[in-house]
Amino acid sequence: MRIEGSWPAIVTPYDKNGDVHLDTFNQLIDFHIAHQSSGLLVMGSTGESTQLSLSERKDIISHVSDYSRSKMPILFGCTCSTLSDTISLATHAEEVGSFGIVLIVPPYIKPPQEAVFEFFKQVAESVDLPIAIYNNPTRVGVNIPPELMVSLSKIENIIADKEAIPNVSQIQEIQNNTADDFSILCCDYPGYSLILPTLALGGSGTANVAGNIIPEEMAQLSKPWGDKNDAIEAKKLYFEILPILKLLYSVSNPVPVKAAVNLLGFDVGNPRPPLPTFSGNKLTELTTLLKNTGYLDKYSQ
Repeated sequence: MRIEGSWPAIVTPYDKNGDVHLDTFNQLIDFHIAHQSSGLLVMGSTGESTQLSLSERKDIISHVSDYSRSKMPILFGCTCSTLSDTISLATHAEEVGSFGIVLIVPPYIKPPQEAVFEFFKQVAESVDLPIAIYNNPTRVGVNIPPELMVSLSKIENIIADKEAIPNVSQIQEIQNNTADDFSILCCDYPGYSLILPTLALGGSGTANVAGNIIPEEMAQLSKPWGDKNDAIEAKKLYFEILPILKLLYSVSNPVPVKAAVNLLGFDVGNPRPPLPTFSGNKLTELTTLLKNTGYLDKYSQ
């Protein structure tokens, strides 16, 4: 199995009381099916995974798995602070028929490398689901170095790696030392500017934030390259959407993108405190940019 293309990490919708609104997930899934996303990541950092209770996360996995089955592949963020809770979420995902899961190093704990390997290995052995590893050291305080990712890639059901690191050479080493069917994706954070070099090295796509609001553009940008024309078109499109990427990362994710999804007409609420609501001049700037580029009209519900 190879994961390719654009996999937006979608927001978690809340109602006016701040509770998870499960039915809005249905609208978001239908939106991405209609606009060419390859699959979705649910309950990543964009989905405020650390702001959700274990019971909320299980309810989301059950509901979204049921609704998306046979429609779109979805990977669920399952990492918790403890191994037992992580396995509990992973086995729940398997029991309800989920497509697969995403694992990240548990935040704040900063385990050593050998403990990181054992954590992922034990979760992988607890289920038969496809697993993607998400390397995001700025969020969790621990980098997964290339040699460790290569070792993880040899575990049968670990099939993909999403990199969010300011170091292209790390992607180069992983790409050069893993099997052809191991998928390497990157984030769309413009401060790292990983998309073009990742695809140039043979990467398979992106797990992104911008796909929440410009899904077709991210689907086009995230296609693996087959020839030089793909590279030329990707470069052109990247610079066209760069102002949007910069605004979406101007405040901690998912603050700006949640506001942007609301602008499109989805009622996804505001981030849970202590994350702030995106407002004021920045919101005006984002609204104006989406209007002027035509994306607000194109994707409004």
